[in-house]
Amino acid sequence: MAANQKKMFSSEYPGRIIIIGRDPSDRFNVIVYAITGRSPSSQARKLEMEGDSLWIKPTNRETIQKGNVDLLVYPALFAVEQGIAVSNGKQTVDIMASLGHSRNASEVLAFSLQKWEYEPDRPNYTPRISGCVLPSGSAALHIVKREAAGSVERHLFEFPLTKGKGRMISTYSGINTDPLPSFQGVPLKVDINAPDGRQIAEDVYHALSPEQPEKDFRVSVACLTAAFDHDGPHEVA
Repeated sequence: MAANQKKMFSSEYPGRIIIIGRDPSDRFNVIVYAITGRSPSSQARKLEMEGDSLWIKPTNRETIQKGNVDLLVYPALFAVEQGIAVSNGKQTVDIMASLGHSRNASEVLAFSLQKWEYEPDRPNYTPRISGCVLPSGSAALHIVKREAAGSVERHLFEFPLTKGKGRMISTYSGINTDPLPSFQGVPLKVDINAPDGRQIAEDVYHALSPEQPEKDFRVSVACLTAAFDHDGPHEVA
């Protein structure tokens, strides 16, 4: 495990995480979405697949109502013929609607997210993180976050899909404090060593385990493995 990868996975509270890359066989694109949560409402959630979409759903409706349901329940991922869209909020719908408009993932994200801002959950003002993979082989990550003065800051990151490698972005820097500091810098390079989606998801879940068991903020991890030139279905673990 690379040093920067180990640093992020060992951080106390990264928030939500997106990883985009390629599996070790170089046959499949890999998209990981992970949730951690501090509050009871954030923890009262699960990842559930519905057809070609991955949804964040409540495990306890009474508990989740104590938080902002509009920010807690949303489609996290869509996998369709035109590409794959993933994000930590309802902006996933807009990204999916823009798939097929360009062969460049950065252009898809820039166009679909131009009206989106950071989440209105003061004092954290959680960033909106998003990703896109296209049949052309183009991949990119995007973050919308709040500057110190309150204005909107946008960053796009385009990168090659490389065998056994991935790029990871999270909503927070990993320091468990109030308010939570936003992710800084460029997406981290990570190794993808597991042979299938289920094992990749398990590896990420295990990597997020805390040093102190009483501060286990892990909620759920899902991994999509997909090949646009493959006749079989997308697989989610």
